[in-house]
Amino acid sequence: MTRIFISTSLCVLLLLAACSSDDVSKAPKGYSSQGTMKIAYATGMLKLIETEPEIPETLQSHLDLTFKTTPEKELKLDLYHGKNLSEPTPLLLFIHGGSWKKGNKDDYRRYLVDFAEKGYVTASVSYRFSQEAAYPAALEDVVCGLQWLKDHAADYQIDTTKIAVIGGSAGGHLGMMLAYHSRDSTFVSSSPCGSTASTEIQALVNFYGPVDLTTAYARNHPSVSDFIGVTYNSDTHAQYLDASPLNFISSDDPPTLTFHGTLDDLVPISQADTLDQQLEAVGVSSSYHRLKGWPHTLDLGLKMNRFCQHHMDAFFESYLK
Repeated sequence: MTRIFISTSLCVLLLLAACSSDDVSKAPKGYSSQGTMKIAYATGMLKLIETEPEIPETLQSHLDLTFKTTPEKELKLDLYHGKNLSEPTPLLLFIHGGSWKKGNKDDYRRYLVDFAEKGYVTASVSYRFSQEAAYPAALEDVVCGLQWLKDHAADYQIDTTKIAVIGGSAGGHLGMMLAYHSRDSTFVSSSPCGSTASTEIQALVNFYGPVDLTTAYARNHPSVSDFIGVTYNSDTHAQYLDASPLNFISSDDPPTLTFHGTLDDLVPISQADTLDQQLEAVGVSSSYHRLKGWPHTLDLGLKMNRFCQHHMDAFFESYLK
């Protein structure tokens, strides 16, 4: 009898989560635990996005454009825009995640296609992974990707004064470093890409990215030490600090939109809390969605993705139009 009661209660809980409001401006109801969420997925109540959508006839795609050659590998980007584009258009630049050691520029094709259909030019860049080259290699690569796009703006109808960067997880971290640090005099690239284009952007979207790599959790995480190239100790503290976006936040940084789930077991929600507090402290516009009951890569959920896109639409409308 007890087993039946527990099973029934769980089903009711999952049903409530699955049948949450269809109002895309409101966050879908989250889950009580990772286990509950996995059951929802297994039973079909949690539906995921199509990560490899077909490219519509209305869009022009430019795939595998080389923007930088390094000793480790050739770096490429993908770019999408409407076929009838006739004037300079805002650019959305996506940076994929993968703990700085894996992932693919095509991982964000859902966003690339959706936002290109909404009238933006969209692009996604590759970068060197931690096993190929330690920090700051990955940051230098995404900076070069942005500069290449600015240098070739006329070829793809890009408005260089209206650019947003969007990144998730490790890509969120690199996006924040690009937005908060690459314009500083303290950023000295050891791998220049021959461009003098500004690295200034007008908006940043951060999906569950780590902002402070000096916390006890971060500095003891193997993905972080692999990324920086050294284990943490008192002698290497400065290297961890120099790879932390939090260290570079200032009042002239771009407005930031953040999505982060309280069930995130890879990047603690405290990272987003700290980011929001610091941005507010220096007067940078911070739009923070602290999403109760949602995990890392929360935007793979269909309803959550629609929620995120709704708020991204409004954010871009405010800062890129």
